[in-house]
Amino acid sequence: MAKEEGSSVELRQRKKHKTSGSQEARAEKTKSPTVPERVSKYLSFQRFAKVLIGCIAAVVSGVMHVFYLSAYHERKFWFSNRQELERELTFQGDSAMYYSYYKDMLKAPSFERGVYELTHNNKTVSLRTINAVQQLSEMIEPVYFYIGIVFGLQGIYVTALFVTSWLMSGTWLAGMLTVAWFLINRVDTTRIEYSIPLRENWALPYFACQVAALTGYLKRNLNTYAERFCYLLMSASTYTFMMVWEYSHYVLFLQAVSLLLLDVFSEEQSDKLNGKKGTFVAKVIKVFKFYLVCTLPLTLNLIMKTFVPHKENEHVLKFLEVKFGLNVTNGKSQKEIVTLEDGRIGERPEIIYHVLHTLILGSLAMLMEGLKFLWTPYVCMLAAFGVCSPELWMTLLKWLRLRTVHPILLALILSMAVPTIIGLSLWKEFFPRLITELTELQEFYDPDTVELMTWIKRQAPVAAVFAGSPQLMGVIKLCTGWTVTSLPLYSDDDLLKRNENIYQIYSKRSAEDIYKILTSYKANYLIVEDAICNEMGTVRGCRVKDLLDVANGHVLCEEDNKLTFSKYGRFCHEVKINYSPYVNYFTRVYWNRSYFVYKVNTVISFQS
Repeated sequence: MAKEEGSSVELRQRKKHKTSGSQEARAEKTKSPTVPERVSKYLSFQRFAKVLIGCIAAVVSGVMHVFYLSAYHERKFWFSNRQELERELTFQGDSAMYYSYYKDMLKAPSFERGVYELTHNNKTVSLRTINAVQQLSEMIEPVYFYIGIVFGLQGIYVTALFVTSWLMSGTWLAGMLTVAWFLINRVDTTRIEYSIPLRENWALPYFACQVAALTGYLKRNLNTYAERFCYLLMSASTYTFMMVWEYSHYVLFLQAVSLLLLDVFSEEQSDKLNGKKGTFVAKVIKVFKFYLVCTLPLTLNLIMKTFVPHKENEHVLKFLEVKFGLNVTNGKSQKEIVTLEDGRIGERPEIIYHVLHTLILGSLAMLMEGLKFLWTPYVCMLAAFGVCSPELWMTLLKWLRLRTVHPILLALILSMAVPTIIGLSLWKEFFPRLITELTELQEFYDPDTVELMTWIKRQAPVAAVFAGSPQLMGVIKLCTGWTVTSLPLYSDDDLLKRNENIYQIYSKRSAEDIYKILTSYKANYLIVEDAICNEMGTVRGCRVKDLLDVANGHVLCEEDNKLTFSKYGRFCHEVKINYSPYVNYFTRVYWNRSYFVYKVNTVISFQS
């Protein structure tokens, strides 16, 4: 019995001992998570500090860019000490035309009346009522100081480029490098210095915001709220970009092609892996999918052309064709299509997209110089990503097979050291140049154009209609408000035809032909520019008068080197001599060193 009790006591003691041990183990388990919690809190704080510093750097970059543009513009034009007419003359060509609509909005007695005058404008082009909102892609800018708003948008532009490069590389140092290279190469990145009210200066900041949102949207492991935010920002910026620029559908088409290539290249990879083991049904479905992709855009094209007026909404129609044709998602979001399978488009789909888009823009920029202002910012972002991304350095080191130093450690060091060295070298070389540019005092000086605008305001009748080059007509519309025969707009067929006909004043046509052209547009005054008439271009065949001779057949034939005979001299030269029959149709009423103004006679008096 004693043994049994003892044994029972021993069992109880072991049980008790086991219980105490389990309690100690449980206590250790409860204490052990304190270290990971501290680590997670530290990592969270580090991540928050990184994001905060990056956001501050992005905002500061945009604000500093605005201040720089404002100071540079003041030093270049001495804008604050110019008269209103001289300030407006700094806007040339289509910039002057768009700013004139802004002035009309300010002069309108009410907002509703201003919108109505924009949509039913019959005081700009003779014999035509223009819907500026629909046909000229003219949106109502905010009623603030115009230049300040444009500079503010440029600040947003730079901030969006900063954020895009940051999202690509994971470090805000890439954003700083992007902004630095953008400023240093601003001759190739923006035309804000050339002309402030250009439509692209209003539109490209919205496109940059859309690209930043798309970059974030394509990133993997994105939470729901961030994905929704990127989607909403992308939708809003795309809509605004489409509305404020008449050429936006071309840019969006290239973007859609890049996204399509992103999907196609990823499918090609899956085809290489699964091409041998695919079933017959899968291959049939793939053929059917290819058929849908090729035929559905044509079907939608016919439907839209049936219900949407093609002539009036041609640029919007092209955008709709592109978007509907290249985004047949069948109820799925674009991200679900692009990232349909894990690892299907590589680890970084947003990087692949930027590489494809940059290659497409670069190829087109070699053909059309104007696209370099859209392509160069992409190059700045990709270059900054290349030197700041640890992943890219890691890939490069793996290719080189360096084993002396651990590749991860070396990649981290290079991703921080190389941008720092580049930044210091840029600061040392280019910062003094920027300061020098801000210290140079210049001013706008164009007395001949000022005299011409002053004469028109004082001497020309209010109902007069002026004819001349489209660039000058835009300035006349802005500075005087008088009606003109043409505008510097090249997305409208009728205005293109008008510009071609009015340019005949610099061709080898008779006085009677020019008179018939001008009277068909109800022109009362003709302005001949000496800079175009006596243009001395360095490249043969590229001057305005050379192009007109080509169009009219008055050119040098390369086969037999014979000039097609024209019994008339160049009109802009002959009309200055004041002899018959030119004086019968036109009477000179004003001239200076640059401009000759002729009144189109309503009653023709033939002189011998």
